[in-house]
Amino acid sequence: IKEKLPSNLGEYCLPLGKIELMKSGSDISLVSYGSTLRIVEQVALQLESYEISAEVIDVQTLLPFDLSHEIRESIAKTNRLLIVDEDMPGGASAYIFQQLLEVQDVYPLLDSPPKLLSAKDHRPAYAEDGAYFSKPSAEDIFECVYEMMHEVDPEKYPLL
Repeated sequence: IKEKLPSNLGEYCLPLGKIELMKSGSDISLVSYGSTLRIVEQVALQLESYEISAEVIDVQTLLPFDLSHEIRESIAKTNRLLIVDEDMPGGASAYIFQQLLEVQDVYPLLDSPPKLLSAKDHRPAYAEDGAYFSKPSAEDIFECVYEMMHEVDPEKYPLL
């Protein structure tokens, strides 16, 4: 993805260890970073038409990780968690999950089982087409969130 070169190159917009809240929501916390973040943002907007309010969080850094425990605050509000990552299963998404469970103690706040959505467990594909089938797509993310919400309220969110 091509972006305009920033005028403040070399300066940090956010301090290390601070997350960025990309979109406020009340039904589910979507935690991501890197290339999947843009996809998560697009899906969060699509979910609004299904009356699902998703909070989108950009982790920004893994080391240090969310020093202010702002993700915990989000999960306390939504009581649901989906971590979306372009890395292989057991990679960065597992680290994020471990930090949230062990350091931030989010488990008691969850009303639904948390989910991790990462790349497929196979040899990485080449080019953009291959990445589409390896990494979580917009459809994968939408389906995962919708299934989580269906568990909560099957009448409001019937199977598609």
